[in-house]
Amino acid sequence: MNGFGFLSFGHYGFQGYGAREMLQQAVELSVGADELGINGAYFRVHHFAKQAASPMPLLSAIAARTKHIEVGTGVIDMRYENPLHLAEEAAALDLLSDGRVALGVSRGSPEPALRGWEAFGYTGSTDPRGADIARPKFDRFLDAVRGVPLAEADPAQFGSSQKLRVEPHSPGLADRVWWGAGSRDTAVAAARMGVNLMSSTLLTEATGQAFGDLQAEQIQVFRDAWKEAGHQRTPRVSVSRSVFPIMNSQDQMYFGLRSGDSADQIGVIDGFRSTFGKTYAAEPDELVEQLRDDAAVMEADTLMLTIPAQLGVEYNLHILGSFAEHVAPGLGWKPNTQGPVVGNPID
Repeated sequence: MNGFGFLSFGHYGFQGYGAREMLQQAVELSVGADELGINGAYFRVHHFAKQAASPMPLLSAIAARTKHIEVGTGVIDMRYENPLHLAEEAAALDLLSDGRVALGVSRGSPEPALRGWEAFGYTGSTDPRGADIARPKFDRFLDAVRGVPLAEADPAQFGSSQKLRVEPHSPGLADRVWWGAGSRDTAVAAARMGVNLMSSTLLTEATGQAFGDLQAEQIQVFRDAWKEAGHQRTPRVSVSRSVFPIMNSQDQMYFGLRSGDSADQIGVIDGFRSTFGKTYAAEPDELVEQLRDDAAVMEADTLMLTIPAQLGVEYNLHILGSFAEHVAPGLGWKPNTQGPVVGNPID
């Protein structure tokens, strides 16, 4: 683990905690995290739900008030996106933030709305999950981010046959696009496309192995496929975990009951038996040992800590600060002031 950040699901809509509070507190939390040396601020994207949705305004506000922290998503649901419009916005954000964008995208997870992407105007899918429109959109988005000319120029203006790329173009952004993968097959697909791996909060496998071991195998499959594809750069890999250092009586009240008896969970999502990772809650020295034993955490370059955003900015900064001071150094962490997080070399 070279760096860590927080992953917010952006829930709101209870006890007077609305969308405005969620968004404003997300900015304040990110500013505080940047000052603590934390490497990333990442946000889930959902639609037709009282959660974070449109990420670009939020990430732009965060980028404008921070200096070092990476801003990103985990993940944007391509079923709901116009790929060229997304490429324009992502490039503008990347230029404004001096190359601090880490854009996680994927086919998307189950949503509250039945075929909700059709309400956004994206019809034609024959797959109940919409995967048949998500991947072609992602391919087109990736071409746009990479600067591939995609539109015929008007000969009345240009005088000859030309093609135009999407503008603005941000050099290097394509190297900071991630695919959210929940299986070995999607990890291999990400490697072949030449994008980074954002390993999901769940895996669509249930073999009896520990979640961390399954995820470590997925990471290895990704790296093997990356090497086989012959890409020249070193990719990045992230995993997410719920980790809560127990530092005081308040931490014990919120999370202490989860320590000792927490375990991986098996469930069904999208029709697949899936494995969900356990919650880690313990005193710092114990957490260091537990996370060192988590094979995927040690294989990844970036750890995303899922946070209970509804507990407020001050308490979440306490969680992040406790992890930064007492846990992360024992896992190989380098603060954001030492530069961008880099991927682990592939043998």
